[in-house]
Amino acid sequence: MQSQRDYVLRTVEERGIRFVQLWFTDVLGTSKAFNITPAELENALDEGMTFDGSAIDGFSRVQESDVLARPDPKTFQLLPWHGRDETVAAVYCDIFNLDGTPFEGCPRHTLRRTLERARDAGYTFFVAPEVEFFYFADADTGRPPKPLDAGSYFDLSVDDRSSEVRRRTVLRLEEMGIPVEHAQHEDAPSQHEIDLRYTDALTMADTVMTVRLVVKEAARHEGVHASFMPKPLEGVQGSGMHTHLSLWEGERNAFADTSDPYGLSVTAKRFIAGLLHHAREITAVTNQWVNSYKRLVSGYEAPVHIGWARNNRSALVRVPVVKHAKAESTRLEYRAPDSACNPYLGFAVILAAGLRGIEQGYELPPEADANLFALSEAELAAKGIRSLPSSLKEAVDEMAQSKLLVDTLGEHVFEWFIRNKRAEWRDYSVAVTQFERDRYLPTL
Repeated sequence: MQSQRDYVLRTVEERGIRFVQLWFTDVLGTSKAFNITPAELENALDEGMTFDGSAIDGFSRVQESDVLARPDPKTFQLLPWHGRDETVAAVYCDIFNLDGTPFEGCPRHTLRRTLERARDAGYTFFVAPEVEFFYFADADTGRPPKPLDAGSYFDLSVDDRSSEVRRRTVLRLEEMGIPVEHAQHEDAPSQHEIDLRYTDALTMADTVMTVRLVVKEAARHEGVHASFMPKPLEGVQGSGMHTHLSLWEGERNAFADTSDPYGLSVTAKRFIAGLLHHAREITAVTNQWVNSYKRLVSGYEAPVHIGWARNNRSALVRVPVVKHAKAESTRLEYRAPDSACNPYLGFAVILAAGLRGIEQGYELPPEADANLFALSEAELAAKGIRSLPSSLKEAVDEMAQSKLLVDTLGEHVFEWFIRNKRAEWRDYSVAVTQFERDRYLPTL
């Protein structure tokens, strides 16, 4: 850590950096930051910088407002969108109380606690999300959003403005040291996807937050608007964040077993069983907005039913087929999250559910080998297949009864999150929508 600290200080001096942005994230996954000059950086690295936590959603109460932002030097990066005359860097921070103890409202600490539980059991948790988003002509909320293209899956065009913005975004990410596995046009008009290369979950949560900023900044630079709203358009699919997962024990993939017909170890099967058993409880975190549940409906490739399968994209948990003799690539794909969730909390609750399955020896139910979207309610019930919550209210009610979520998030985040989401649902419930005016005003 000392050598990393010295590297940061040396780089700031040698590159003539004018400002360093201290980045952190609130409970809802909103990026926050404040700037310091290089003269303050050494003190920030050694002691942290004090700020008023009562001004941040989910942070301190007014009577205990001051907290410390302590930079993590491993996350230091230059920001390529600033000009040469104003070189700017950024570093992610952990939030601490003034007495040096971890602040309970810091999402980074929440994820780190769960990763430490996995480490105590001998595991390292790796993830690789597929981040989907839309480009629109502008951010005018007074009218329906206007897509930049009419493309579909993997479309390639010589005159495609949105694909050009996406390509420049990927180049910026690579310039920042963020490896992109691939990027492409998605199914809906003006919808795009950037797939990130596997890394440990804490690094990836930081990376997802950075990707959101870079996507939006690159779009703004081109005079367009990028949105991670889960379902901005009617009649087409929404934006998910399908997340590939694996546990490793040292140099060995703990999910792989070449002697098993599915290629899955007992650990992997119990992890899947944990995800399925606790899926309804964790959905409020992986899909945290009212709008998230406009995506989780049948007919648009998003999961609705709680099941697992190999090549069945209607299942909540998918087991991708690995290449021949590539057992170390064995992984699971959890398909519920959307790209507007808080990645720190999302990865934490996914891991916690899977670990609970391992610890308690949950039994894996039979594979869902049919198209679950095509089955009737009676057929689903006969197979014992439940559904994900269909609204934010239902999801929060499930979460409120979950001891797993209390243990994973801690009481501070757990209680604040539920209060905030119930307030969001109340606001939504009393709002009169354009749908209601169009449907009822002329005739009622």
